[in-house]
Amino acid sequence: MRCVFIVVLLMLAGCATAPSRVQNACAIFSEKGGLFGSWKRAAVKAEREYGVPVPILMATIYAESGFRPYARPPRTKLLGFIPWKRPSSAYGFAQAIDGTWESYKRSTGRWTASRTNFSDSVHFVAWYHRLSHQKNGIALNDPYRLYLAYHSGQEGYDRGAYRARPEAMSGARRTAQQAQRYAAQLRQCM
Repeated sequence: MRCVFIVVLLMLAGCATAPSRVQNACAIFSEKGGLFGSWKRAAVKAEREYGVPVPILMATIYAESGFRPYARPPRTKLLGFIPWKRPSSAYGFAQAIDGTWESYKRSTGRWTASRTNFSDSVHFVAWYHRLSHQKNGIALNDPYRLYLAYHSGQEGYDRGAYRARPEAMSGARRTAQQAQRYAAQLRQCM
C-alpha cells in the first residue's frame, strides 16, 4: 500500500513541474507523455478543434510561462524594495488574466478548467487565437500577429497598442521563431 501511495505521489508531482528541455517540442512531449495528461494529445486535440497549429500553441505557452504551471508576473516594488502588487492577474501556463479566463470558461462550458493544467491552458490558447482570427482577421498560422493580439488583447491589437510596447513586438518575434523551431522538431517526432 505504501508503494502505491509513493507512485501516485510521484505521478502527481510530475504533473506540476515544467519540462526539463523546453526548447525542444519532441523532448517536451516525450517527458510529458504519460497515460494521463499527455501534453501531445492535449495539444493535438486543441489544434483539431480550433485549427491553430501545435507549434504555435506551444510557442505561445513557452513565451508566456516557460511551461511553468504556477507562473505569475513579478511583483512591483514599493519604495524600490518592498514587494508590492502584481501588475496583472495573469496566472498559469497561458498567463491568462482573470476576466479572460472566466470568459473562456463561460464560452466553452469548461467550468472546472484550471490555469495550472496544461490541457486546459493549451485549449485556452487555441480558443483565444481562434477568436483573434475571427475578430482581427489574423491567419491561424501567423504566430507573430497571433502573439501580438494575445499580448495586447484583441481590441489593443486593433488599435495598434503593441506599437508603443517594444516588449510585445520582441516577444512576438521570439514566439514566431520558436514556433518555427518547434515545427521543424515536430516533423521529426510526430
